[in-house]
Amino acid sequence: MATVRHRRLARELRILRERCGLRSEAVALELGWDRSKVSRLETARVKPKLADITELLDLYGVTSPERDALIQLAKDARQRGWWRAFGDVFEGTYIGLESEADSIRSWQPQVVPGLLQTEDYARAILTAACPDTLERTEQRVRARMARKPLLNRPGRPPSFHAIVDEAVLRHMVGGRDVLRAQLSELWAASQRPNITLQVMPFEAGAHPGVDGAFVILGYLEDLDPDVVYVEGQAGSVFPESTEEVTRFRLIWERLVDAALSPADSAALLVELTRE
Repeated sequence: MATVRHRRLARELRILRERCGLRSEAVALELGWDRSKVSRLETARVKPKLADITELLDLYGVTSPERDALIQLAKDARQRGWWRAFGDVFEGTYIGLESEADSIRSWQPQVVPGLLQTEDYARAILTAACPDTLERTEQRVRARMARKPLLNRPGRPPSFHAIVDEAVLRHMVGGRDVLRAQLSELWAASQRPNITLQVMPFEAGAHPGVDGAFVILGYLEDLDPDVVYVEGQAGSVFPESTEEVTRFRLIWERLVDAALSPADSAALLVELTRE
């Protein structure tokens, strides 16, 4: 599961190779590697071994302090994240990227964002979406709850801006008591300084979010571009081209403009909680 540091290292390795005017096949031949190994390292598909990174830096003639920084980056990329304990639940790269994000923008037209779900709401959603054994379902619930401390990260918690469709707040997920507790949790979360919550009202009509949920992860480091994550029944995708990322940023801005203000959204939550 790639992290931001892993992806950053992969990008730097590609830049170094291109700076030297070498093709990946030539690098593999020079080092006696399989032809695909260079590509896997440059696309963060494999964890970097320090010995491999050292060989590449030697070949590319990289000296300190750049060399020291890249070796440290390789060491950081090999660190185990907390999510490894749920390796059979979390698949792909999203959780690793989310864990290091400085900002998270989430559009959810069907369910409460995972980072804001109560345990009972998550259990109801996961039971319906992923019919499985009780033990497996509970493992998924624990994994989802393990993500929530991210929003309380010491020092610099990420800013979290969520927009949910009004229908999310009215679907009787888990029954009235479970939904009421979830609505109360959402209101409490919306009062925190690093969390912004907006509701897309029914009255908004057609809007640019009709194609489905997506998340935009942002990072303070200039070298780390925004990451767009789109999850669907058929699988998850990370649109990476500049044009695609820009398109999702524009969609997000239009969603923000079309949704209720944070204050009006909080008022709606209070109203629905009292029903």
